Amino acid sequence: MQILIRSLLEQLGEDPSREGLLKTPERVEKSMKFLTSGYTADIPDILNGALFTVDYSEMVIVRDIDFYSLCEHHLLPFFGKCHVAYVPRTQVIGLSKIPRLVDVFSRRLQVQERLTNEIAECIRETIDPLGVGVIMQGTHLCMAMRGVEKQNSATVTSAMLGTFRSDARTRAEFLQLVK
Repeated sequence: MQILIRSLLEQLGEDPSREGLLKTPERVEKSMKFLTSGYTADIPDILNGALFTVDYSEMVIVRDIDFYSLCEHHLLPFFGKCHVAYVPRTQVIGLSKIPRLVDVFSRRLQVQERLTNEIAECIRETIDPLGVGVIMQGTHLCMAMRGVEKQNSATVTSAMLGTFRSDARTRAEFLQLVK
């Protein structure tokens, strides 16, 4: 990877041997490995047994989860807030594990639409709740820094599964609580 980064710098007209760029290939490699570490993450290890049987059937929400990802089209960052809700059937997930799941799927080359669905599907597959809702609001630097150059635009995506899709009251409650 470092050889490719050196070549990229040369193709951009830079001198990779100048002082400010000497360690750039090493730093970029380390950064890219961290920013795409979701590919090697193991969901059961992330959850670490934090699934608990409970007698609780009301909505559980973890909101305002910061996320950072890379656009798969331009390799530029997109970032924002994620809100996750579910209505348990028999199990709940330890609250700190939900932001960790968001990180796993965010740390891949992504589009926001797929990212939203992957988080919802993972929770559905993990605990089989009555429903799952995920809303993400993101700022995409590929839109702000290049292309249309719209710095104040936001992209909002949602995934509504189970009762969040079939029951308008459940969906409305979720939307109101994360407003």
